[in-house]
Amino acid sequence: MSLPFYIVDVFTDKKYAGNQLAVFLDAENLSSEEMQKIAREINFAESTFVTKLDKENNKAEIKIFTPSQEMMFAGHPVIGTSWVLMNKIFDNSPDEIKLNVPIGPIAIHYKEDLIWLKAAQPKFWDIFSKEDFTLFSNLKNSDFENQFPIQEVTTGSAFVMVGLSSKRALENLVLDKDKTNEWLKKHCKTSHQGLYFYYLEGEKLFSRLMYIEHNQLMEDAATGSASTCLQAYLLKNHKPELELINFQGDYMGRPSQIHFKGKLTGNEFDIKIGGKVQFIAKGEWEA
Repeated sequence: MSLPFYIVDVFTDKKYAGNQLAVFLDAENLSSEEMQKIAREINFAESTFVTKLDKENNKAEIKIFTPSQEMMFAGHPVIGTSWVLMNKIFDNSPDEIKLNVPIGPIAIHYKEDLIWLKAAQPKFWDIFSKEDFTLFSNLKNSDFENQFPIQEVTTGSAFVMVGLSSKRALENLVLDKDKTNEWLKKHCKTSHQGLYFYYLEGEKLFSRLMYIEHNQLMEDAATGSASTCLQAYLLKNHKPELELINFQGDYMGRPSQIHFKGKLTGNEFDIKIGGKVQFIAKGEWEA
């Protein structure tokens, strides 16, 4: 069976930066096991599989896989897949589409040269001590931002928000793989476990996403799902309206820019992230 596929770079205004994504079409007859094998073969942070396509109504259903597991929601795959559908698949390049992912429908729109998604309502889980992190990293107590809690947050995928006190601490961050893995398995509530370190300087936001996959310490170039969690976290703890750019991937040679536009009204979170997408390649995959 032959599957058409596209490769794009997400959350970047130039090629060969941002986060890579493979988008596979006509995947309705693939099993989850087959999708997982393909995602492991291509070995990007995530790959998506379009399992239903409604061109008449500009809707699609997708499944998202890392090289090791299926994701219920992930930002850069949703943004990148939406760009492919809007520009390569749907007629007349629509400005609005809907994607169904395992957590439910995601509204997508194109505005001012950016693809935007609106995230689900967040949940705020456990709060952790900064002393925990000094046990499996090179961070000292003075390296932590002390205004906001270290907390696990989810909008469909969960991440632990860890605020740092300087850009230097973020740049020089080192984690012990085995101790990090042990801590994540002990404390995080879901099978997808990641630490989102950030430094907020005025209206500038810098971040790094670290996680364990296939017994390796990994870093992600641009993490949309973690960005929706971080936006919710900042709306709750920092200020109830935000519009800024989250810079990620700088320390791994794939600079990325994730646009935030959010508002908290009462208990209702309006969380939007946006980014640019660069077309890289297309081809046929022999499944």
